Amino acid sequence: MENMFGSVVTAMATPFDEKLNVDYNKLVELTDYLFSSGSDDIIVTGTTGESPTLTDHEKVKIYKTVVAAAANRGKVIAGTGGNSTRAVIELSRAAAETGIDGIMSVVPYYNKPPQEGLYKHFNTIARSVHLPIMLYNVPGRTSVNLAAETTLKLAEIDNIVAVKEASGNMDQVSAICAGAPSGFAVYSGDDSMTLPVLSVGGYGVVSIASHLVGIRIQEMVADFKTGKLNKAIQQHQELMPLFKSLFMLTNPVPLKAALALIGRDIGQPRLPLVSLPEKMSGELRSLLSSYKLI
Repeated sequence: MENMFGSVVTAMATPFDEKLNVDYNKLVELTDYLFSSGSDDIIVTGTTGESPTLTDHEKVKIYKTVVAAAANRGKVIAGTGGNSTRAVIELSRAAAETGIDGIMSVVPYYNKPPQEGLYKHFNTIARSVHLPIMLYNVPGRTSVNLAAETTLKLAEIDNIVAVKEASGNMDQVSAICAGAPSGFAVYSGDDSMTLPVLSVGGYGVVSIASHLVGIRIQEMVADFKTGKLNKAIQQHQELMPLFKSLFMLTNPVPLKAALALIGRDIGQPRLPLVSLPEKMSGELRSLLSSYKLI
């Protein structure tokens, strides 16, 4: 099995209503908007989708809703990761029944497994679910790094087809790109690292800024891949302030504030996350204005 996902994959935020229930109508609207503004594919119920605050029942309903709304315009990937292997398998199997196109599974957090435990965790999931799997390495959130050697060992498993690398370690990314088997794709897990990751053999980006500038990110990736390096570099440099602004506070707090400012309000985050402070909101408004987004 080879990677079948696109170059620009959006990690979609989860809309909530005033009572912080999932707003499924806005979920459909957001899906339509993303597919019409530069996203090849969508990941739902990942970190940006506030997965730790969603119940499994909500997650499965989100999968069904977004798969239907996507209407084959792109792939829909379910974030089913967690720190219990059994629970991940159960949710992944439930996701498969909704017509989802693949799953993304994050490195287990809090329980800090060793590399052998990480290998067995993902190997067991892969043998239990016949969907393509994207690994997700984000040690800043999980406290454990999925080492390059472990990623490459996992890449030999037929239905593990990609990794979202958000370690920020370019030596590690380079090693994975150099050693990966044909058909295994390396994605940048940070918008600001997209061009550097592409430069060492990466395939694309799992983006949050694509909620706002998806077409420009799509152009940057395409320019790089077609040899228009100066154009890609210019786009990267111009977008860097926006990329950084979306992490002025914990993701997806700034993203949700930005969407509200551009007229696509999808509600506040659920506790324990909180809304963006007023001062930061003012700074974000000025930046979005400079990009002519508002």
